Amino acid sequence: QVQLVESGGGLVQNGGSLRLSCAASGRTYSVYTVGWFRQAPGKEREFVARILWSGSMPYYADSVKGRFTISRDNAKNTVYLQMNSLKPEDTAVYYCAASPTFATSSFAYPYWGQGTQVAVSS
Repeated sequence: QVQLVESGGGLVQNGGSLRLSCAASGRTYSVYTVGWFRQAPGKEREFVARILWSGSMPYYADSVKGRFTISRDNAKNTVYLQMNSLKPEDTAVYYCAASPTFATSSFAYPYWGQGTQVAVSS
Protein backbone atom coordinates (compact mmCIF):
# COMPACT_ATOMS: atom_id res chain seq x y z
CA GLN A 1 0.00 0.00 0.00
CA VAL A 2 0.95 3.62 -0.55
CA GLN A 3 -0.22 6.30 1.84
CA LEU A 4 -0.63 9.89 0.65
CA VAL A 5 -1.18 12.94 2.83
CA GLU A 6 -1.97 16.34 1.30
CA SER A 7 -1.50 19.69 2.97
CA GLY A 8 -1.32 23.36 2.07
CA GLY A 9 -4.86 24.18 1.10
CA GLY A 10 -6.66 27.30 2.29
CA LEU A 11 -8.46 30.49 1.35
CA VAL A 12 -6.74 32.91 -0.99
CA GLN A 13 -7.78 35.98 -2.97
CA ASN A 14 -8.14 36.08 -6.74
CA GLY A 15 -4.64 36.22 -8.24
CA GLY A 16 -2.98 34.76 -5.17
CA SER A 17 -0.77 31.70 -4.73
CA LEU A 18 -0.75 28.48 -2.74
CA ARG A 19 1.57 25.48 -2.63
CA LEU A 20 0.08 22.06 -2.01
CA SER A 21 2.19 19.20 -0.70
CA CYS A 22 1.66 15.45 -1.07
CA ALA A 23 3.76 13.31 1.25
CA ALA A 24 4.03 9.66 0.22
CA SER A 25 4.91 6.71 2.45
CA GLY A 26 4.68 2.94 2.40
CA ARG A 27 5.49 1.01 -0.76
CA THR A 28 6.64 4.05 -2.73
CA TYR A 29 8.89 1.80 -4.85
CA SER A 30 5.72 0.74 -6.65
CA VAL A 31 4.81 4.29 -7.65
CA TYR A 32 5.38 5.35 -11.26
CA THR A 33 3.22 8.46 -11.59
CA VAL A 34 1.85 10.97 -9.10
CA GLY A 35 -1.07 13.12 -10.10
CA TRP A 36 -3.12 15.98 -8.74
CA PHE A 37 -6.85 16.02 -9.33
CA ARG A 38 -9.58 18.36 -8.15
CA GLN A 39 -13.31 18.24 -7.60
CA ALA A 40 -15.51 21.29 -7.34
CA PRO A 41 -19.00 21.14 -5.78
CA GLY A 42 -21.46 19.53 -8.16
CA LYS A 43 -18.78 18.66 -10.69
CA GLU A 44 -16.85 15.56 -11.61
CA ARG A 45 -13.29 15.02 -10.49
CA GLU A 46 -10.87 16.38 -13.07
CA PHE A 47 -7.18 15.95 -13.84
CA VAL A 48 -4.90 18.86 -12.95
CA ALA A 49 -1.28 17.72 -13.34
CA ARG A 50 0.96 14.67 -13.13
CA ILE A 51 4.64 13.89 -12.85
CA LEU A 52 6.67 10.71 -12.93
CA TRP A 53 7.98 9.52 -9.57
CA SER A 54 11.45 10.16 -10.95
CA GLY A 55 10.53 13.85 -11.08
CA SER A 56 10.45 14.03 -14.86
CA MET A 57 7.84 14.63 -17.53
CA PRO A 58 5.43 17.06 -15.87
CA TYR A 59 2.12 17.39 -17.68
CA TYR A 60 -0.77 19.78 -17.11
CA ALA A 61 -4.40 20.26 -17.92
CA ASP A 62 -4.94 23.16 -20.31
CA SER A 63 -6.89 25.03 -17.65
CA VAL A 64 -3.85 25.32 -15.38
CA LYS A 65 -0.97 25.34 -17.85
CA GLY A 66 1.32 28.30 -17.27
CA ARG A 67 -0.09 28.93 -13.78
CA PHE A 68 0.56 25.67 -11.90
CA THR A 69 3.84 23.81 -11.49
CA ILE A 70 4.20 20.22 -10.30
CA SER A 71 7.50 19.05 -8.84
CA ARG A 72 8.99 16.38 -6.61
CA ASP A 73 11.46 16.48 -3.75
CA ASN A 74 13.20 13.10 -3.98
CA ALA A 75 14.71 13.31 -0.50
CA LYS A 76 11.33 13.93 1.13
CA ASN A 77 9.16 11.64 -1.03
CA THR A 78 6.95 14.65 -1.51
CA VAL A 79 5.24 16.04 -4.60
CA TYR A 80 4.29 19.69 -4.73
CA LEU A 81 1.76 21.68 -6.70
CA GLN A 82 2.66 25.36 -6.85
CA MET A 83 -0.44 27.29 -7.84
CA ASN A 84 -0.05 30.90 -9.00
CA SER A 85 -2.51 33.40 -10.46
CA LEU A 86 -5.36 31.54 -8.81
CA LYS A 87 -8.89 32.16 -10.05
CA PRO A 88 -12.27 31.59 -8.39
CA GLU A 89 -12.85 28.69 -10.80
CA ASP A 90 -9.85 26.92 -9.23
CA THR A 91 -11.91 26.48 -6.05
CA ALA A 92 -12.16 22.75 -5.32
CA VAL A 93 -10.96 19.93 -3.14
CA TYR A 94 -7.54 18.93 -4.44
CA TYR A 95 -6.46 15.30 -4.28
CA CYS A 96 -3.06 13.71 -4.67
CA ALA A 97 -3.00 10.25 -6.23
CA ALA A 98 -0.39 7.63 -7.08
CA SER A 99 -0.31 5.07 -9.87
CA PRO A 100 1.98 2.12 -10.67
CA THR A 101 1.64 3.01 -14.36
CA PHE A 102 2.12 5.97 -16.67
CA ALA A 103 -1.34 7.48 -16.32
CA THR A 104 -3.49 10.56 -16.59
CA SER A 105 -6.96 9.10 -16.10
CA SER A 106 -8.13 8.95 -12.49
CA PHE A 107 -9.21 5.34 -13.08
CA ALA A 108 -5.55 4.31 -13.25
CA TYR A 109 -4.75 5.68 -9.81
CA PRO A 110 -5.43 3.19 -6.98
CA TYR A 111 -3.96 5.30 -4.17
CA TRP A 112 -5.54 8.58 -3.06
CA GLY A 113 -5.04 11.11 -0.31
CA GLN A 114 -7.84 12.57 1.77
CA GLY A 115 -7.93 15.86 -0.14
CA THR A 116 -7.27 19.47 0.80
CA GLN A 117 -9.67 22.35 0.24
CA VAL A 118 -8.66 25.32 -1.90
CA ALA A 119 -10.96 28.33 -2.01
CA VAL A 120 -10.29 31.39 -4.16
CA SER A 121 -12.34 34.49 -3.41
CA SER A 122 -13.28 36.94 -6.13
